[in-house]
Amino acid sequence: MLFAGKVAIVSGSGPGLGREVALGLAREGADVVVAARRADGVAKVAAKVEALGRRALPVTCDVTDPDACNALADQAVAELGGVDILVANAYHDGDFSTVLDADLEAWRTTIDVNLFGAVHMTRAVAPHMVARGGGRIVMVNTMSTERIAPGFGIYSASKAALKSITKTLARELGADGIRVNGVHPGYIWGPSVEWYFRHQATERGITPEEVYAEVAAQTSLGYLPDAAEIAGVVLLLASDLARCVTGQALGANAGQWFH
Repeated sequence: MLFAGKVAIVSGSGPGLGREVALGLAREGADVVVAARRADGVAKVAAKVEALGRRALPVTCDVTDPDACNALADQAVAELGGVDILVANAYHDGDFSTVLDADLEAWRTTIDVNLFGAVHMTRAVAPHMVARGGGRIVMVNTMSTERIAPGFGIYSASKAALKSITKTLARELGADGIRVNGVHPGYIWGPSVEWYFRHQATERGITPEEVYAEVAAQTSLGYLPDAAEIAGVVLLLASDLARCVTGQALGANAGQWFH
């Protein structure tokens, strides 16, 4: 098992990718701190982790609050024995406004979650990782750092900043045995993307299947990966299989674009 004896924290581990990452870590032997803003969501995921035979610690946490992040890390150490892995998955997708029309104060929320939230979590766990002799941090990023679209300005900008800080952290924490990498998914096939494709189909007068076919045709592999497949890439970077990998931005997008 890839993570036997390890303790992992997954922020944003409600439905979707966060849940799949938490369950994947548990299947490979990790005890998991399931963290998100909504108590009902973390409770459901924690129950699934425990059903796999691993310990789960459900914690409600706002990653924009550094004190809450510190308390979460301390609780992980107190109840599970330490912190070895952080998957920073919490995100805010912005308001889809253009740069000229945006409420810039509202944009600060997106930056607070996507950039500072990941930094708060990293600062909270890093001392505990050092105490364990090292650790692994995976930042869940996005294709929007590379594929720029109107209306995604603050989301793209905040995630581009996260991409940059990932490299800085890899440099600064490497001497302590802490690896820091980013995973950059494209479209993740699931309910939210299905809804978006149906919405596009209605606006364009075509079928959702035709929208899917158009987008899938942009990928090298001809399909859109689901959350479980993206989670597998996260687990790879969090495991010793990627022991020599740090500071990297790994696209997980079926070859839709290349770094």
